[in-house]
Amino acid sequence: MSDIRIATAEDQILLDKEAKYCSYGDTVHYIEPPRIFSRCEGSYVWDTEDQAYLDLQMWYSAVNFGYANPRLNNALKQQIDTLPQIASQYLHKGKIELSEMIAVDAKNKFGLDGRVHFNVGGSQSIEDSLKVVRNASNGKSLMFAFEGGYHGRTLGASSITSSFRYRRRYGHFGERANFIPFPYHFRGPKGMTKEEYGSHCVQQFARLFETEYNGVWDPKTNQCEYAAFYVEPIQGTGGYVIPPMNFYRELKQVLDQHGILMVSDEIQMGFYRTGKLWSIEHFDVQPDVIVFGKALTNGLNPLGGIWAREELINPKVFPPGSTHSTFASNPLGTAVGLEMFKMTSEVDYGAMVMAKGKYFLEGLQDLQKRFPIIGDVDGLGLALRCEICGPDGFTPDKATLDYMVEEGMKGDMIVDGQKLGLILDVGGYYKNVITLAPSLEISYPEIDLGLKLLEQLLVRATTR
Repeated sequence: MSDIRIATAEDQILLDKEAKYCSYGDTVHYIEPPRIFSRCEGSYVWDTEDQAYLDLQMWYSAVNFGYANPRLNNALKQQIDTLPQIASQYLHKGKIELSEMIAVDAKNKFGLDGRVHFNVGGSQSIEDSLKVVRNASNGKSLMFAFEGGYHGRTLGASSITSSFRYRRRYGHFGERANFIPFPYHFRGPKGMTKEEYGSHCVQQFARLFETEYNGVWDPKTNQCEYAAFYVEPIQGTGGYVIPPMNFYRELKQVLDQHGILMVSDEIQMGFYRTGKLWSIEHFDVQPDVIVFGKALTNGLNPLGGIWAREELINPKVFPPGSTHSTFASNPLGTAVGLEMFKMTSEVDYGAMVMAKGKYFLEGLQDLQKRFPIIGDVDGLGLALRCEICGPDGFTPDKATLDYMVEEGMKGDMIVDGQKLGLILDVGGYYKNVITLAPSLEISYPEIDLGLKLLEQLLVRATTR
């Protein structure tokens, strides 16, 4: 095990400039000194000392298809040479064809007509969805959302994100959320199966509509005070918590009974992260709105958007000027998005992701048997979780996970004679969960390598 790493002279000059000139508002230094990276390819990034790191979080699932994916990079390069930019109020082929691709797919899967509206990223698309929802509900500004849910840090998005710290200094600007418990079975009541706990959580939510005195429902007019329920089908920042398969189907029945829209936030779990285009597809329900971003362009261009049912977003109810962004539906982003759809349609991409995810999860389960500090592992496709706990296998142990992250970033682990670092992401209600989002293009030998590196970190953590 190496000592604390010292920044090179060149890196230190840059870090001194960062300390003086850069806002820290969107900066997290997970380790000191922070690494400065110089190149990337596939599942790896390299720092300025040319030290390789296997990345198992891929920019919070924005780079689903691997760093510097040649096919997607080439789509961007070709677009630069033809139509690199045009004002978003004007039409271009990419916008129309990408919208069609998403809308036709939704029609085939959910049986619903709908339209696509683009913006520049996930949080901005959440804001657009709030406009659609409020418009459809005659201006209702109250929403349901989940404990542990994360929808972004713009003003509207932070109001429906369960972490108070994101809005503590800014207050509320319209939207407010009632945060409902998520079926987090590992930390739920004992004595229930996962499916029983899912039904229990739905029943607790349904209680809110029993009488007017539960605070959300007027039985005399059959109206709810809340416009929509914002869900992450699999929680992202909350720790990749995977709910029971019966949960959303039962929840949607309650929502439909009371005229409440379901908005599926697919920003982190969309584009085959879970083995399907949208993670909500696993749960046999029809969402009213889908919000997407991140991996649509594999991180090459800031482009996100929403799909909404026709009656919520057609030009009569959501006319021109309802919302606008200068760079929305930009041709560079739509070109990469179209190529991504073509690439994933040429093979059974979902089956490939599910097979790799099963293999990776089996490796995590083997580590769990050998290391008692792993309290829980779970996964759906290549969205995987590994919860680090105390010796009892249950008490959250944030400090140990922080130590593992720091050790991984030292870049001093040896596997088969190769010196490597490991990039992990920290999530969960108690910040004790490794949220694993490897490249969907990761090879089986790279999965084995990742498991060996994790094993080395677990050995260090339990013998320090």
